[in-house]
Amino acid sequence: MKPWLALGTGALLAGLLAGCGSDSDNDPAPTPDTSTPDHIRLSFLGRHGTGIFDGSAAEITAFDPVSGRAFVVNAEKGALDVLDMSDPANPTLEQTLTTSDIAVGTEVNSVAVQGGLVALAIEAPAKTDPGYMAIYDATTLERLGMVQVGAQPDMVTFTPDGNSVLTANEGEPNDDYSVDPEGSISVIDITDPTNPQPRTADFSAYNGQEASLRQSGVRIYGPGANAARDLEPEYVAISADSRTAWVTLQENNALAKVDIGNATVTDILPLGSKNHGEDGNGLDASDEDGEINIRTWPGVLGLYLPDSIHAYSADGQTWLVTANEGDARAWGEDNDAYFGSEGDGCAGDTRLGFVEEFRVKHLVHKDGFDRRCGDDLPAQLRELAAGALLNPETFGYCGASAGDPGECRDDETLGRLNVTWTLGYRTDDSGAPVMFDANGVQDPAGDRLMYDNLYSFGARSFSIWSEGGELVWDSGDAIETFLASDECMAGSQRTFACAEYFNSGHDEGSAFDSRSDAKGPEPEGLTIGQIGDKTFLFLGLERMGGVLVYDITNPTAPALEDYFNSRDDWATEDTESVLASAGDLGPEGLTFIAASDSPNGKALLLVGHEVSGTTAVYEVESLFEEQ
Repeated sequence: MKPWLALGTGALLAGLLAGCGSDSDNDPAPTPDTSTPDHIRLSFLGRHGTGIFDGSAAEITAFDPVSGRAFVVNAEKGALDVLDMSDPANPTLEQTLTTSDIAVGTEVNSVAVQGGLVALAIEAPAKTDPGYMAIYDATTLERLGMVQVGAQPDMVTFTPDGNSVLTANEGEPNDDYSVDPEGSISVIDITDPTNPQPRTADFSAYNGQEASLRQSGVRIYGPGANAARDLEPEYVAISADSRTAWVTLQENNALAKVDIGNATVTDILPLGSKNHGEDGNGLDASDEDGEINIRTWPGVLGLYLPDSIHAYSADGQTWLVTANEGDARAWGEDNDAYFGSEGDGCAGDTRLGFVEEFRVKHLVHKDGFDRRCGDDLPAQLRELAAGALLNPETFGYCGASAGDPGECRDDETLGRLNVTWTLGYRTDDSGAPVMFDANGVQDPAGDRLMYDNLYSFGARSFSIWSEGGELVWDSGDAIETFLASDECMAGSQRTFACAEYFNSGHDEGSAFDSRSDAKGPEPEGLTIGQIGDKTFLFLGLERMGGVLVYDITNPTAPALEDYFNSRDDWATEDTESVLASAGDLGPEGLTFIAASDSPNGKALLLVGHEVSGTTAVYEVESLFEEQ
């Protein structure tokens, strides 16, 4: 354990006492501490529970310092829960705000708060239809104004100057891909919140440039899609001067750069891939080897595919921080006709969906794809070829030879790893696949793909990028390595060894190593907080749970500060049955509350947990080394 983690016990006790409710309305307001700490540490303060398991009953969070309220997206209700935070150790539900008055069947996807205003991103009853952004008064909860925006507004945020609200309109397709709306970013002037004025930054200017975008590394791969339909905005970060936004295009593995003043997408920045064959970039690739096995895997590349993104300033520049969760397109996966059957020659109906995720052992089996017929064989993959091979020059280290993947497809090596079949196979200059026969001999009449690389989902890390999209720093395999270390302890009292529950899932007990074949601990949500002269990152791990804390004041040399995981039941197989005592499962949305805005004068972290349906309040304790 880092020696400074043992410091500050008295400060922690004082903070807990300060968080208790006051008996007198005349007590003076607490004086916030704004000094610069040597380090910080999280501790549990309180929570509000909905009692709803795995229903996304607590997702995105926001806080209004004037009313002392927290606002939490409750996706299970399709609504917004309003919590009284006057006693942050005991947040209580005031009311639930619905949007049925806007349209019956609408659902709240995201919330943001600034200057006494609450902005909601609201999905239409049919997600492929245009959605809405609505503005409310944070104190009266009166709706002040609303506008229609693009399809499936998935995230909403204010510009720092408070003059505009932006929504990321994801524009996902329907389940059979018969309707695929365009993705866009709405830029909404709210200088008069009762009369918001929207403009749209779309991607229509990039239609016709799909080939060059793919060549640069932008993933445009949906069935028959042009750029405008295929690009799917996920999350928005904004510069301190309110002039520029960066938007994650998660499935496309890219960022969109937006001129806010002109409501125009000015650039699309591909993020590239992470080489898991390099030292420091290893991963645990199997959930069935019975052990922690973080190692390098030559030929395996990780697509960053970030979810959340935040911007901050340091050294006079803007830096972007991403949580590299990873995400696969999976549409029509419950439709048997999409996957085909032996009766139709395994020719599934490509019009009924699109599933890109496939295990390595199914992708490169020497007997070809049809052994998965009627199970999970994507129709588009079967249309492309009858099977696939591994390049022995790349994958010889795990036994691949011409025509035979060898031990590379064993469960204990790469066999269980989920990858995308859409990338990594050899192509000619036009992008068409180069075909091979079953023995690994290049043959135009062959029916086998040759995979020179395998692309997995997510980088199991967080990254810092320049404003031009250049990678400045990546955490490599530090997250998985830390979770496997003796230093990592979980539970509200830090009594559980993380290594015993390494890469666990968020909705089951006794789940050691269960997520290693997928996206590992799955960093998803993040927020940034300024304490004194330092900038700190709070990073939620969706599957393993908990929040990692880093000092990112120097964007080229972030330093681990703490890890806090308030899950207290790790063994009960039926996690739902112990929901009341399990703690917090599946962090989704995080909000930093500065000490100057906090009800108890202490810096706080508000975290919505989608699986446990809880909103947790953590104290951000400042630690000072003894002189």
